[in-house]
Amino acid sequence: MKLPRRQFLHLAAAAAVLPSMPQMASAQSYPTRTIRWIVPMAPGDVPDVLARLMGQWLSERLGHPVVFDNRPGAATNIGTEAAVRAAPDGYSLVLLGPPAAINATLYDKLNFVFLRDISPVASIERSHTVMLVNPSVPSKTVPAFIAYAEANPGRINMASAGNGTPSHLAGEFLKLMTGVRFVHVPYRGDSLAMTDLLGGQVQVYFGSVAGSIEHLRAGRLRGLAVTSATRSELLPDLPAMAEFVPGYDVSSWSGIGAPKGTPTEIIDKLNREINAALASPVMKARLADHDGVTLGGSPADFGKLITDETEKWGKVIRAANIKL
Repeated sequence: MKLPRRQFLHLAAAAAVLPSMPQMASAQSYPTRTIRWIVPMAPGDVPDVLARLMGQWLSERLGHPVVFDNRPGAATNIGTEAAVRAAPDGYSLVLLGPPAAINATLYDKLNFVFLRDISPVASIERSHTVMLVNPSVPSKTVPAFIAYAEANPGRINMASAGNGTPSHLAGEFLKLMTGVRFVHVPYRGDSLAMTDLLGGQVQVYFGSVAGSIEHLRAGRLRGLAVTSATRSELLPDLPAMAEFVPGYDVSSWSGIGAPKGTPTEIIDKLNREINAALASPVMKARLADHDGVTLGGSPADFGKLITDETEKWGKVIRAANIKL
């Protein structure tokens, strides 16, 4: 039987809508069960603590538990890949930070493409890094340190948490922008690098404000500058590196990603809840305790941040010829 043209068009339009109906319905009712948040760091690390603060907020607002799946290893690649392989249904999220942006260039072979396979959901916070020196170093400012290093070639050792880590690249970025030279000494983690900095076996290290503030207050270490473009509220008397080296901006940041293909409606819903959390005075205060400054914004804003960071560190890695 041949259908009248108008009836045929109505049926065709209805059929075209049908494939999208389940996705729309799931987005409207989301969530209906527990959400897994993959954290590619060890429990107790500062990013893990901040993620749990946000996870508690999301659990209360969404009415379903947010459980944490810590997957440390391979400089966060293990956890990031687990997120990439997860179903894009909004029930698997991943904590993102500088290592993910760095690894996109640092590793020759990854089983995923970071910018392609992870959808940005929302940025959470940005925190400062500080250029630390052992008190045996006579320099009290960044320009004085650069002059001291130039006058003492081969005698300044820079510790890092490992080859290609943020603490390593912060120093390499300064070398590229100023021409200063020092010897890179990689350690297996921040705590070992900090121990030898305190002991004087190495002279300079780029560490977090939260992890070094007690040493600074006690005079066990000296801070020359925070490495971001603006000063830290926890260390207001310490200048920003950009005051001496225009264009230098290194900071830590965190945000939430989801597997590529996660419905836009779900991403937007999560983004709204995260922004609501970041507007809360309680959340702002909790982040500030860890030197965190709230970011927020749209998924596109977070996407720009991770793209810019990936491109910046890619240039530094290639220019400094850093290899694992």
